[in-house]
Amino acid sequence: MIAFAEFRFHPVIHLPAAYEIYDFSKGYDPDRARVSEYGVGKYDEKRVGMYTADLFGGARDIHLGIDIAAPAGTEVHAFHDGTIHLFGCNPAEGDYGYTLITRHEFDGVELYALHGHLAARSIEGKTIEAPVRAGDVIAWLGDKSENGGWNPHLHFQLSYERPEVCDMPGAVSVVDREEALRKHPDPRLVLGPLY
Repeated sequence: MIAFAEFRFHPVIHLPAAYEIYDFSKGYDPDRARVSEYGVGKYDEKRVGMYTADLFGGARDIHLGIDIAAPAGTEVHAFHDGTIHLFGCNPAEGDYGYTLITRHEFDGVELYALHGHLAARSIEGKTIEAPVRAGDVIAWLGDKSENGGWNPHLHFQLSYERPEVCDMPGAVSVVDREEALRKHPDPRLVLGPLY
């Protein structure tokens, strides 16, 4: 739908040269020793037993975004020129916490980007349809007290479908996977080959 290779994109988070690639296909191990404060969690990964909050209904475990772990307070940048589409807070346990969605257009095709697990200050002073430029600092990573209870990271997700509320399904069930992947393309199309 979009010829992504024809465009240049700004990193949403500046990663160091060395960072971890997470494998959550067997779930999350809270006792695992971290190699770095920075890491990347995969798109379209089946994360068995990881999403236990009521929000996920016990069946939603296919991840639709890419997670980029970094310290709380890390700057989040706009990947391309666009506008603020929606912003707010998804406060349920295990949800995104503070969330920002931007709107972008490529040769007449709309694309939306969700930035989840943010700091509260990320939505202060925001206005709908305000312009953003590639590279602008548009948010900061939140800590566990404000980001849905997760270790600090950005959940970055794309959507061809216009969100009507400041939310997107970050994980879906196996039966909904095929349709969800059509609506929510691989974020590496704009983030580059992170893994």
